[in-house]
Amino acid sequence: MKHVRVTITAHGDEADIHPMYGLMTGAPFVERATALQWNYTGDALGILHYVEGDVDAFDRATAAVDVVRDYELEPAGEDAFYAYVHDETTGDLREMFDPLSNGGVVVVPPIRYHSDGTVSMSAVGPTETVQAAFEALRAPVDVEIEAVSGLGAVPALAETRLSARQREAATAALDLGYYEIPRTASHEDVAAAIGCAPSTAAEHLRKAEAKLLRAALGG
Repeated sequence: MKHVRVTITAHGDEADIHPMYGLMTGAPFVERATALQWNYTGDALGILHYVEGDVDAFDRATAAVDVVRDYELEPAGEDAFYAYVHDETTGDLREMFDPLSNGGVVVVPPIRYHSDGTVSMSAVGPTETVQAAFEALRAPVDVEIEAVSGLGAVPALAETRLSARQREAATAALDLGYYEIPRTASHEDVAAAIGCAPSTAAEHLRKAEAKLLRAALGG
């Protein structure tokens, strides 16, 4: 079984494939966007996005898209929001989604949109199955395989490989504000929360961070 990271390029035809695809990759008011979860039924697609950008401009633009059946926006911090969008699919979009939805491949969230029009995504499955699924994409896109790795590079699975103490330290660090900007907690605070020496807490955090970063960055 393999974990494959790919980049999909539509050569400027993103909006023709689907208006929301064009909006996510090309709108000047979208600084960064990812698709977190989705439900594809063939004729419709429901997606939960995380978006950084101008929420008011995004609201106006989404409301003007004819194929959008319904949508809701939820604040997620300064200049960031969640966007649930339920829209109709197009022929080109179905040609992109059908091979990945019906071919035995597991697509691993998130799907990342980029301002140059490309989309990066990951998939897991038997090597031949994954290769066949991406070769079957018939929409006007090119698919480039960026990396092939084992399941240890899947972020969601990497988290399961944390030891109990590493997970406890990382959770405490998040709760205490160790990863906030500016930082509002120290190694000493994490150590006190989980009942160990500061040097031990620092080691737990370093090991947890290394595992998660290697998974997220494909190392």
